[in-house]
Amino acid sequence: MGDLLPDVYLVRHGETEWTLSGQHTGLTDIPLTVAGENQARRLREQLKRVRFARVFSSPLQRATRTCELCGYGPVAEVERDLVEWNYGDYEGKKRDEILAKQPGWIIFRDGCSNGESPQDVGIRTDRIIARIRQVQGNVLLFSSGHLLRVLIARWLGLEPLCGRYFKLSTATLSILGYDHNNQSEPVIRLFNKGLK
Repeated sequence: MGDLLPDVYLVRHGETEWTLSGQHTGLTDIPLTVAGENQARRLREQLKRVRFARVFSSPLQRATRTCELCGYGPVAEVERDLVEWNYGDYEGKKRDEILAKQPGWIIFRDGCSNGESPQDVGIRTDRIIARIRQVQGNVLLFSSGHLLRVLIARWLGLEPLCGRYFKLSTATLSILGYDHNNQSEPVIRLFNKGLK
């Protein structure tokens, strides 16, 4: 690695029944589908080319199983701050159902009734960023879509609201790093790379 600053690899978990149906899956701990498991296995090929100093995973099984199938189960550390957004009253609901009760709702602006606010999630992602910036070497994170979108925004120094601009598909890889090898210039090196 030399004097180069490390990169942070982000993996959104593989497909679940609720990602297929469009239901908000926050703290509900559901498994990957068979297709989701196959997606994770295919991701393994891309990741095995990189050496990681630390690997962290959300404690939810959709993330931990993706991590295992990518080959990092034995070395991964569970990081509670990587758990998906707490959707509160919107858990298991589809976007249309939420909009019927709260027209114009945008999770990154409005948060969730009896769940987390964007600021709550921003605080958690700030803690993750502070932790990984202490690591000497590349870091690999396994988590869920909305949490990772806020993490990307916060990495760039943007408000949690800006997570709305970073749409992530299931079983995709994104990489955060630095321009000009300068920690004051955070960038996105790769975004939402799927394995079609």
